[in-house]
Order: sequence, then structure tokens, then C-alpha cells
Amino acid sequence: MSIKSKIRTIPDFPHKGIMFRDVTTLIKDKEGFREVIDRFVERYKNVDFDYVMGIEARGFIIGGALAYALGKGFIPVRKPGKLPAESISYEYELEYGKGTLEVHVDALKKGDKVLLIDDLLATGGTALAGAKLAEQLGAKVVEMAFIIDLPDVGGRKKLESLGYKVFHLIEFEGD
Repeated sequence: MSIKSKIRTIPDFPHKGIMFRDVTTLIKDKEGFREVIDRFVERYKNVDFDYVMGIEARGFIIGGALAYALGKGFIPVRKPGKLPAESISYEYELEYGKGTLEVHVDALKKGDKVLLIDDLLATGGTALAGAKLAEQLGAKVVEMAFIIDLPDVGGRKKLESLGYKVFHLIEFEGD
């Protein structure tokens, strides 16, 4: 079974020229979803960290399952206005505009170690925003993990040049 074969590509979404890699077809497939989580569990079962930090929305699905499997807590990183308690925010660049992410101020404390997870790495803006939120609260990002990397977009190189460790399961060439 190939994880890559379970991912649907939707041209021109959300904007013309974007090839959207849709993991909903992967996560609805019980063998595909299990393989993704099992592969992440194998990689991180002996890594020292406290929390899985997942980015809305697909990072919640992968991150929640992974946190459960590893016996870790889960920290949601959300879009503005979705968190009920006091939060901090970080604005970032997307490949097709700007975005903002938020996390509760009491989600992490100084010295906490997090694994940041999302479905896809393109420009790295969303992952960097999540990392900056964790760091503002005094936590350290031990690694960033993704199902998909789009190497031609350059996000991995950008994040690695900033000192972050990055892991992905598969790549798609092109945009």
C-alpha cells in the first residue's frame, strides 16, 4: 500500500495554479490512516518530548491520533477566534495570502518540548507560525513532522535554515 496513492490531487484549489494535495482520501482509508500513524509512532516512540502540537485542521486529526498512540498531551493551534480562553497569535505568509494562528497562553510553559505536526509542508509559513507560538510560551520544538513535503516550494529548506528539524513521509514534486 502506498500512502501517496491514497492522496487526491485537486487542481486550482483554493486558487488557480495550486495543486491541492487532499489527505481526506488518505485518512478515510483505514489502512492508509493506520500506516501514517504507525510510521509516525515508530519514528517518535523513543523521542523525548511532552506534547504533540497540531495545526488546524488536518494537523488535529493526525496529531490527536499520534498523541493518543504515544501517551502524550495534545495542543491545538487554531485559526483566530476559535479558542475560548486567553490566547496569543502569530501572523504569517501563505503561498496565496496571509494567515494567523493562535494558541492558549497556558498551553505550554518554559521548558516544555513539542512535536509540531501538520499534513503538508509547502512554504513553511504555517509550521513556522506554530513554532513561534510554542517558543513565545517558552517551549522548544524538537521536530516538525508532515505527511507530505512539497520540496519545490522550499518550505523544508527554509525551516531547516532556521534550525528546525523536519521530517516527512512522502513528497510530491512541483507546486
